[in-house]
Amino acid sequence: MTGQRVVETTEGIQNTLTVHDYDRMARHHRDKGYTDIKALAKYGLNRSGTGLEIGPGPGYMGLEWLKGTTKTTLVGLEISEEMIKVATRNAAEYGFTDRVTYVHGNAATAFPFADASFDVAFSFSSLHEWDNPKIVLAEMYRVLKPGGRLLVSDLRRDILFVFRFIMRMVVKAPAMQAGLKTSLAASYTVKELESILADTNLRNTRVDKTPFGLCLYAEKPSSDG
Repeated sequence: MTGQRVVETTEGIQNTLTVHDYDRMARHHRDKGYTDIKALAKYGLNRSGTGLEIGPGPGYMGLEWLKGTTKTTLVGLEISEEMIKVATRNAAEYGFTDRVTYVHGNAATAFPFADASFDVAFSFSSLHEWDNPKIVLAEMYRVLKPGGRLLVSDLRRDILFVFRFIMRMVVKAPAMQAGLKTSLAASYTVKELESILADTNLRNTRVDKTPFGLCLYAEKPSSDG
């Protein structure tokens, strides 16, 4: 039986030591191919243009998106200034300093971007931390250009025990294992996310289960009239 959702944090990872531990873990997952970067191609977000990433953390997902696309630039909206420092360093390592900009801000408030600014918008592993998912999703949709695509991928609280076990084996550092536990407890089920979506203006949406979580996809109509 799936337990009640327990809020983890709405402030991201601020502690310098924890940020660097998370960066090491994320880098290891990237190198081992554990990250869900293929989801961007699966849902058609590997396209030219300008992308917006919500909660980029150390930046690897967005940087891999840039690596796998051409004629693209990226803006990352991140609540943790410590994470922005690490992501900026990682962007330089990729050679993408001129293609990515990180902006400090809370996604649960109005985004500092104009309507119809981005061709794609995506977020990985941060949905469970959003103070108000309805606001974040509505803002992501607002800043999409007509025909733009949105993808939110995160953990799912009701994943099977076997997949929880696999994740614990992959996440080996004790501090990160503790974080995984609280993140899972704070994550949403598909039905919960569909209920949230029902109270937004997003259109052409679907929520898919994955073995380790869920993916929310939306496409903004070419004409919103």
